[in-house]
Amino acid sequence: MFHHNINFALLLSIFVFCSTIAATATNCRPSCGQHSLQYPFGFCSDSKVKLNCSNDGTKVKIGEFEVQNITSDGIFVSLPVKCNRSMGIVDPLFGVNFSPTFNNSFLLQGCKSKFNSCDITPSSFVGDHNPVEGCDRKNESEDFICFKQLPRNSSRREDVLQQSDLMGIGCNFLFSAIAYDKSKGKELLLQLQMLELGWWLKGPCNCSNNASCTVVKLGTKDQGYRCRCHEGFVGDGFKDGDGCRSTFSSVRQCKGSTLWPGGCRKAIKIVVLVGVVIIAAILVVALSLLCYFTRRRSSWLRKQVTVKRLLREAAGDSTVPLYPYKEIERATSFFDEKHRLGTGAFGTVYAGHLHNDECVAIKKIKYRDTNSVDQVINEIKLLSSVSHPNLVRLLGCCIEGGEQILVYEYMPNGTLSEHLQRERGGILPWTIRLTIATETANAIAYLHSAINPPIYHRDIKSSNILLDYNFQSKVADFGLSRLGMSETSHISTAPQGTPGYVDPQYHQNFHLSDKSDVYSFGVVLVEIISAMKVVDFSRPKSETNLAALAVERIRRGCLDDIIDPFLEPHRDAWTLYSVHKVAELAFRCLAFHSDMRPTMIEVAEELEVIRRSEWETLEETICTASSVGSVCSSPRIGRENSLVGASFERVGGQGSETLIVPPKTEMFLQSMTEVKDNSPVSVHDAWLSGTSSPSTNC
Repeated sequence: MFHHNINFALLLSIFVFCSTIAATATNCRPSCGQHSLQYPFGFCSDSKVKLNCSNDGTKVKIGEFEVQNITSDGIFVSLPVKCNRSMGIVDPLFGVNFSPTFNNSFLLQGCKSKFNSCDITPSSFVGDHNPVEGCDRKNESEDFICFKQLPRNSSRREDVLQQSDLMGIGCNFLFSAIAYDKSKGKELLLQLQMLELGWWLKGPCNCSNNASCTVVKLGTKDQGYRCRCHEGFVGDGFKDGDGCRSTFSSVRQCKGSTLWPGGCRKAIKIVVLVGVVIIAAILVVALSLLCYFTRRRSSWLRKQVTVKRLLREAAGDSTVPLYPYKEIERATSFFDEKHRLGTGAFGTVYAGHLHNDECVAIKKIKYRDTNSVDQVINEIKLLSSVSHPNLVRLLGCCIEGGEQILVYEYMPNGTLSEHLQRERGGILPWTIRLTIATETANAIAYLHSAINPPIYHRDIKSSNILLDYNFQSKVADFGLSRLGMSETSHISTAPQGTPGYVDPQYHQNFHLSDKSDVYSFGVVLVEIISAMKVVDFSRPKSETNLAALAVERIRRGCLDDIIDPFLEPHRDAWTLYSVHKVAELAFRCLAFHSDMRPTMIEVAEELEVIRRSEWETLEETICTASSVGSVCSSPRIGRENSLVGASFERVGGQGSETLIVPPKTEMFLQSMTEVKDNSPVSVHDAWLSGTSSPSTNC
């Protein structure tokens, strides 16, 4: 909303030469404080378009509405939000020479029916901390209606609203209005709590020379008009007013005038002084810009030298090979758009073939600032120092010609997020989702427990969990990762990460620990169960954040409200059991206090037990159905890096089963150190924001 001073400064700029209306009566007020209006506006009784002045002589008003701005087409009046405001209060706005235009949307209350699905509430319009005048608790939760008169058609000949248009729509109260200001030419400004009135003079056009006339249709027979000076001329444009004169006519007239010669000389001096000031200001700005860009260029060159040195040191101290830039260009057909897989947070990913015909994913960093360099160096160092079948592998990098390029193995099945959000492929069965969760937990636990010092990922999310040909998961994107200090339980760093996944305690006290990744993984578990978006503003305000929604539903025992219906959790007992067990685990991971959350080793172990319980239950069923006392053996799990087994034991002969989990921490840590070099290809980053099918057969 415009402030008063700014509004009238714009008014004076539009009407360059404001004239004082001559008084025809002794009680006529020619101006209102510092505000003088030009023809046809005025404050006198015989003014063509009469406006009012407030009692204190500082505000221009129409009825009890304050005028905020006047343009060559309209009058903008303030209409603050207010509940239970009578519709009749706008009667003064339907005058003889002005009326609301079609460029308004009215916010109405107490309507008999909806018009265009534009429901709002008072709190959503002005904010939770600004109470709305006249509104009580009932009003704050009441839906309001947006009403916008449809454009004119063959049955509507007028250019402005009639009073019957507003009064006949069946609403009791006027809450506020929104005006669409087109006074800036092509630029359209949305004016909240504002109402635009169109104005006119009745009769046929009566404009001066060098002015254009706008015809205003008022009804079946009546019409009005407005005048506007052509470009390069100033004035009101009316024959009965000041007409139009050239922008420089005042100076020319002043030179040949014998009236007020001192005033003319003063005016010329002012013009010259203004010109000198403008030229001086331009020179100062030009010199400032020149100095700024010179320093920026010098700083950029120094940074480029530093970047090259740091990247070479990071790549030289590791086993990551350096690829020539020409080879990268050939691999991607010079970064052809047909090879583009998508765009991530820091660059564009392309599919390509290297010299040995190996299919790879090549990420070209788009930003070459210090922040992106730090993340590239960080990722090179971390990925070259770890090895796990469920972590993305870095194949090489390229740092020639000022470019920063990372080469990864190609990931054919995209990200877990894309499958959960139905953006690619079919519906993931529960068994695959559970296996993906278990493998991901194994990888994170490896970073936390099998590396010294431990690595905290800091950006665990479903779009950073990549899937290979067999839907084996790989954790990616180590740009935000940090090494933990072995002698402390946390490190202090400014909160970074993706909204909806960030540990609230980390965000509150800047203490980063392994439990921060546990919280993020808890959000991923809820995603796997519900297939819902982590942050979704289309949901009710209290349910926008998925983690908060899940914690509330699980605490109330209403998990079924958020389970993905495509999972069919009630199809069999094991599916229902395992979904609820994973939900309980997610609930513990999402505890606000980090001390209450399990470690990633414990999370990985519990997920493995839940996953294996399907086979143990099947084994129990086969053994029970057998009529002989043969020894039963469970089928093979299908993953070489499975951690431990679990079994069911009958209690009390009543047919109930208790899950027996043997101690397995040492076995788990040992299994994490195993490395599988035959894992399929992968890339990191959420590529597919605007994906395209590459021409390559990768």
